[in-house]
Amino acid sequence: MPEIPLGVLDLVPIPTGSTAADALRNSIDLARQTERFGYARYWFAEHHLNPGVAGTSPAVLLALTAAATSTIRLGSGAVQLGHRTALNTVEEFGLVDALHPGRLDLGLGRSGGRPPGQPTTTPAATDRAPNGLVIPPRFSFERLLGSPRIALQRKLLLLPGAESQEYAEQIDDILALLAGTYRSPDGIEAHVVPGEGAHVEVWILGSSGGTSAEVAGARGLRFAANYHVSPATVLEAVDGYRAFFEPSDTLDKPYVSVSADVVVAEDDDTARELATGYAPWVRSIRTAEGAIEFPTPDQARAREWTDEDQELVQDRLDTQFVGSPATVADRLEQLQEATDADELLITTITHGHTDRVRSYELLAEEWRKRGHSAQSS
Repeated sequence: MPEIPLGVLDLVPIPTGSTAADALRNSIDLARQTERFGYARYWFAEHHLNPGVAGTSPAVLLALTAAATSTIRLGSGAVQLGHRTALNTVEEFGLVDALHPGRLDLGLGRSGGRPPGQPTTTPAATDRAPNGLVIPPRFSFERLLGSPRIALQRKLLLLPGAESQEYAEQIDDILALLAGTYRSPDGIEAHVVPGEGAHVEVWILGSSGGTSAEVAGARGLRFAANYHVSPATVLEAVDGYRAFFEPSDTLDKPYVSVSADVVVAEDDDTARELATGYAPWVRSIRTAEGAIEFPTPDQARAREWTDEDQELVQDRLDTQFVGSPATVADRLEQLQEATDADELLITTITHGHTDRVRSYELLAEEWRKRGHSAQSS
């Protein structure tokens, strides 16, 4: 098996009994620790109006974390372009790159519409990839995307009357502004300072083989597929990206990272206990109430639970990798083999910060034993 680097995807979760400030301090500490453990990248997700998630601004988080670390690559997983412009995206990352050149990954994602490739019905049976990787039934995002809370989020994030730019056009504008080649339709140049010439690595994040995969492939950009968000469509996402791929000045062949939800402890039973809060946490997201503060195992067990709740989260439970270092590493290698990923991106949430740090440490130790490197291409 080739050497496969591991990265970190952090939502800046807020456990029950703590504050957003605690969560931010914990994330900065985790970045320092995972840099020491040998992880290749540390990415921040972007979420809004979630009481249990403090990761609202990737660029601000990157600036804080860059000042506290020295070697690990830092990035967004992903900037939500549906309520941003190409200019303010390049300006924000240009500011951070000016003080920390050559360390940033600009991960770009769509937002504000139905995820491409998501059907409105959910098949009943779980399938598997040829090597045994679980590929669960497709989850319908209709209730989530049609909720009043999501509509309010969009209203608050967009200026009155504003319309999001077409995604592919927005990506092209970002690339042109970074390269210093931007021209308006009537020939006027725009030069972003700081930002133009920034040493950032551009990624596209996607959950299916639709628009995001096509844009990433056709422009020769790196692609990150979300097994942890939409495990049912991860194979079509990476296959679509590779089918659309055209070599670019920065990339001569497809390059893929795949994300996974992971909890590692010294043994399987301890890991399962630490992961107990995951089901109600996912449920809160899938019902569109917004991610709750991450509960303790006892708090999670005390919640009333219905068959409908179980159905709502089952695909995410089936595809969360929980167990001892060997157990989880086996499943990560299975995911890598099924997707032919060049890297894997690990997201871990536990109630206790110490348990979360230890999970990443145990996985890194096991991963090194198997001959994998932290260095990315």
